[in-house]
Amino acid sequence: MSEKLVVGFQIPNFTLKDSDKNDVSSSNFKGKKLVVAFLPRAFTGVCDKEVCTLQDNIDNLSKLNANIITITVDSIFVNKKFSKKYNFDFPVLNDYDRKVIELYGLGIENFAGLPGYTASNRTIYVSDENGVIQYVWVASNPGVEPNYNEIQTKLSSI
Repeated sequence: MSEKLVVGFQIPNFTLKDSDKNDVSSSNFKGKKLVVAFLPRAFTGVCDKEVCTLQDNIDNLSKLNANIITITVDSIFVNKKFSKKYNFDFPVLNDYDRKVIELYGLGIENFAGLPGYTASNRTIYVSDENGVIQYVWVASNPGVEPNYNEIQTKLSSI
């Protein structure tokens, strides 16, 4: 996608595999608010803390009619271990071919100093029931966590 995704844009549709190899599409969540969290890597300090914080707040988010999707470039096998370790109530999707991070313009090339390795920048999108983006947060660097209260406040207001 050549344009930066901003508030007011339709969230681009995608279909990715979850950790059980099932297809999950963003369009499956029409009629519900959606939090899409892009993570650089599973099993890293900030990523683990972010998804655990989202999990800890799942009841509050559900009361706001919101679903969560997380996306990493890790393999399905890594994501399965990640989901199992923390017992997530939301899918951890696999973007191993990096098509979705490319679609969203979130790739960080040579991530962690590894030539040729592209990961996603830590990013949060919140869309309304019609799939229209209402909130975007992009980390200034992958070591920064999102403002969880800000996400809940935005979900409360849409």
